[in-house]
Amino acid sequence: MAASPRTLSSRLLLTGRAGGGMWYLERRAVQAPPCKFMRLFRNASKEWITFQHFRFLKRLYVTQLHSSLNQQVKPKPEAVVSPFLENTSSVEAKAEMEAVRAHSPPGLTLPLKPRGEELVEVECASVVESPIDVGETTREEKQWKEMKLRMDDLPGILARLSKIKLTALVVSTTSAGFALAPVPFHWPCFLLTSLGTGLASCAANSINQFFEVPFDSNMNRTKNRPLVRGQISPLLAVSFATCCAVPGVALLTWGVNPLTGALGVFNIFLYTCCYTPLKRISIANTWVGAVVGAIPPVMGWTAATGSLDAGALLLGGILYSWQFPHFNALSWGLREDYSRGGYCMMSVTHPGLCRRVALRHCLALIALSAAAPALDVTSWAFPAISLPINLYISYLAFRFYKDADRKSSRKLFFCSLWHLPLLLLLLLTCKRRASGSPEAEAGPAS
Repeated sequence: MAASPRTLSSRLLLTGRAGGGMWYLERRAVQAPPCKFMRLFRNASKEWITFQHFRFLKRLYVTQLHSSLNQQVKPKPEAVVSPFLENTSSVEAKAEMEAVRAHSPPGLTLPLKPRGEELVEVECASVVESPIDVGETTREEKQWKEMKLRMDDLPGILARLSKIKLTALVVSTTSAGFALAPVPFHWPCFLLTSLGTGLASCAANSINQFFEVPFDSNMNRTKNRPLVRGQISPLLAVSFATCCAVPGVALLTWGVNPLTGALGVFNIFLYTCCYTPLKRISIANTWVGAVVGAIPPVMGWTAATGSLDAGALLLGGILYSWQFPHFNALSWGLREDYSRGGYCMMSVTHPGLCRRVALRHCLALIALSAAAPALDVTSWAFPAISLPINLYISYLAFRFYKDADRKSSRKLFFCSLWHLPLLLLLLLTCKRRASGSPEAEAGPAS
């Protein structure tokens, strides 16, 4: 069977004039009829090439052909010398090449003394990979290997399991709700509220990741989560969630007040048992998730006052409306990921509604800011000083609604990241001070 031109050219480059002589013999062997095959090995002086010389050419051809095929299939790892070069020393190779040169055709003259570079090239071309070594490497790669958990990596893994950045945002909004309450600030109650809310958030986020492992593995955004990568076992994740939920709810119930503890339990249930499965069923999950994000500032307010009044509902409304431009802008750039994971999001199934809802709730932030002094939460200066940032995020939401592209969604998302902290800071600055009533002077309710 004739070799391909690419193989012939590569042999010619690798072996120099020796390869040229071999190529000449192969081409004549293909073109000549079988009866004249033996004449091809007769030189100008009518002398025959011995069988040993022919065997040398044959082994050289087979070795180089094998090497070229292996190079086309995949790059070679650690290579070993072929059996031909192991059994044949360099001195014998030189002697055989000189013998071939003496009987070579007149048109192809070989050098009197083979150069060292040519021998090196022949050796490099004759190096092939060992099938045994490659097979062992492939089997080792396919074998299942248990990931060993080191204690040094455990804090970082648990922090990613509990979504530590999201938990920090939840604790900060809870602290803002506590600080905005029209009662004297009580440090022990504040610390217990922050700690209990943080533990409850860690538990809810861990259970959420436990349920979504099969779907997170299909998304680029979530494929590196600890449970997806197998860095920890599901049993450890559930145990960690339990160890966070039980003391967190206990601190909120008996350390703060039962109302705050009940809100914490309800929020864990709403996030894990309603929002998480609803993400694959209906776009209503976005509204349910907004309720989950609106409860932490309400918990801070109830922890300070012991009651659920208009001020708590106002703070919850601000957080509820803020989440729509924030999440809708984020999900717009992750539509392919959410679609690949099988999640039912507005940005995937109802893109027009996604942009309209973001714009409506940005305008709702202006109305809620204007209602704050009417509900005795802030002074009348708050609607005026918060108007510029509310108008700016509304403008970006309008651009997102009109352009419907990734650039406008990114601008709206990054604006929402600094809009909420600044709005909460303005709320604290314009907070209406506690009156001199006996209830206010008594401190937080137990």
